[in-house]
Amino acid sequence: MSDSPRPAEQDSSLKIYLRLLSYVRPYVGMFLISIIGFVIFASTQPMLAGILKYFVDGLSNPEAVLFPNVPYLRDLQLLQAVPILIVLIAAWQGLGSYLGNYFLAKVSLGLVHDLRVELFNKLLVLPNRYFDTHNSGHLISRITFNVTMVTGAATDAIKVVIREGLTVVFLFIYLIWMNWQLTLVMLAILPLIAVMVGSTSKKFRKQSKKIQVAMGDVTHVASETIQGYRVVRSFGGEGYEQNRFDKASQGNTDKQLRMTKTGAIYTPMLQLVIYTAMAVLMFLVLYMRGDATAGDLVAYITAAGLLPKPIRQLSEVSSTVQKGVAGAESIFEQLDVAPELDTGTVERERVGGSLEVRNLNFTYPGTDRQVLSDINFTAKPGQMIALVGRSGSGKSTLAGLIPRFYHHNQGEVLLDGVEIADYQLRNLRRHIALVTQSVTLFNDSVANNIAYGDLAGAPREDVVAAAADAYAKEFIDRLPEGFDTQVGENGVLLSGGQRQRLAIARALLKNAPVLILDEATSALDTESERHIQAALDHVMKGRTTLVIAHRLSTIEKADQILVMDQGRIVERGTHAQLLAQNGYYARLHAMGLDEPAKTDIT
Repeated sequence: MSDSPRPAEQDSSLKIYLRLLSYVRPYVGMFLISIIGFVIFASTQPMLAGILKYFVDGLSNPEAVLFPNVPYLRDLQLLQAVPILIVLIAAWQGLGSYLGNYFLAKVSLGLVHDLRVELFNKLLVLPNRYFDTHNSGHLISRITFNVTMVTGAATDAIKVVIREGLTVVFLFIYLIWMNWQLTLVMLAILPLIAVMVGSTSKKFRKQSKKIQVAMGDVTHVASETIQGYRVVRSFGGEGYEQNRFDKASQGNTDKQLRMTKTGAIYTPMLQLVIYTAMAVLMFLVLYMRGDATAGDLVAYITAAGLLPKPIRQLSEVSSTVQKGVAGAESIFEQLDVAPELDTGTVERERVGGSLEVRNLNFTYPGTDRQVLSDINFTAKPGQMIALVGRSGSGKSTLAGLIPRFYHHNQGEVLLDGVEIADYQLRNLRRHIALVTQSVTLFNDSVANNIAYGDLAGAPREDVVAAAADAYAKEFIDRLPEGFDTQVGENGVLLSGGQRQRLAIARALLKNAPVLILDEATSALDTESERHIQAALDHVMKGRTTLVIAHRLSTIEKADQILVMDQGRIVERGTHAQLLAQNGYYARLHAMGLDEPAKTDIT
């Protein structure tokens, strides 16, 4: 690989890092306290070397006075002064260490929280297409794994840079003060260290990116297996899933090891360079000792001996920063995705429910296959429109365009004569109740699952009435705690029919003028469906209802049936009219409209 993109890469790394540091801004007070703590800590390093000078000198003359010109201390001999000063320096260092570490941890944890919350909040406004093209494991991995790596770069790296950087500065000042000629010899190795740090940091960043992707794969495989554990067990997929997880985990392990290997080779090489310099230094100290006392020489060698550790830690910061920059890159990539398009300004307290679709064409973003072509129909308030057709004919896509899960760019979809793109998004969705084939329930009580989101806080009697209308009250009353029973993750403790009825109860409680039922009765047994059909007949009065169904009983009463094939409406009319035409619908009817349902997002 050529080195030409390196300046641009460094530039982008710097931009990402500076953007990351902007998240520290709310915690600047605590951050400054931690810096003061690290300054205190760093200042004690040369003090400890200085104390050794007095200790060594005290070996030959313990009665010597340390502060002959200071009142009250002029009688203090080295014998008492050295132990007292060591304790005082240790206490001063402890104070600095506490202030630095505790307040930086507060900054670090605050940063983790802020980034996680921002990432999660972003998930709530991302376009539907983003979820179609990104698997959930990688999205979860960003919130859990990548964020912690990022905080290492934003806070731990800064801690090392400040604490160890200041330690190096203070030690160098002390060394220059004691013998500047010798210290200049030491400075000669710094350019060599800088070259080594620079060449390694690029490797760290690349390896870190690969580790993040591999971690996302691990999370993805695990979450898929947990969610689909019934399928895994019923189809004997345990061995396949074991291999899949083993592969993902091994991939992650290999990449982590590669990164560790880079660090394991790099650190000893750096130490060898530093200690070689120390060896040269010791030779020069003995060779150029001049009239320096034994204490001076021991203090100088001790101070110089304290340098390798902070220099090594400073050189390792590069790996922490590069890990963080790689993590931040994927986080900011998600944060920079444009949210759902919402340029609408129209807000209505209540709409009549008149729905009109004119010359509608639709192609999924990023693809060239047209999913809907020249769709036209009108639904008056209180009417029921049924969409039928084979799987993949575009029924669910059409239903998804009405609440603007996807944005059409050709044709019009009008609600009460207003283009749906002109409605404020949240307001538009308030007028539409949606029940889909795949029911989503939350690990909460039955009542809270019915009265969810905008419906939270609805009177208990309304919740009970909606459940009764959805023919759900009967089974809810039999649950251990009735409406307060916890349903488990995604309603795992309920049957498919029960979950479907809760979803219908949720839609009924919403009491929206437009009702979309996408295979809503597919999971119900015949008796439940009969009861729900009666409830739906009651609830459809005065509402515009769009029904996607395979079961004949659901659509026979429709005011208009739209027969779809390959994204087009090929027939339209009532049940009787379409049977009389003896065309496409009649053939579907003869087969019982019972093709298995599939999602239409292709």
